[in-house]
Amino acid sequence: MGTLLHEAGHATGAKHRLDRNFAGRFKRDSLAIEEICAELTASFVLADLGIAHHPRADHAAYVASWLRVLTDDPRAIFTAASKAQAAADWMHAQQPQPEELAA
Repeated sequence: MGTLLHEAGHATGAKHRLDRNFAGRFKRDSLAIEEICAELTASFVLADLGIAHHPRADHAAYVASWLRVLTDDPRAIFTAASKAQAAADWMHAQQPQPEELAA
């Protein structure tokens, strides 16, 4: 479930959705910050749904690849978390409301 939500987190950045683009601020590290954002989005949605997040064995190596961007810009985590929360909120907003389900 975590991988599915991670990939859905990436999809929220599309121009016709949240139009997320880290290239301007992070330049060479834009992919790393996007990966952090997608992983945080998945974590936020899983937490909101009350589903435990069980990291895979390769997550440590995956997270290690983010260290440069987080070391170079200590505020990067706040940017990623803010964008991830916006993505999680957007994903929740796409869900049908109870009155729509009853119709």
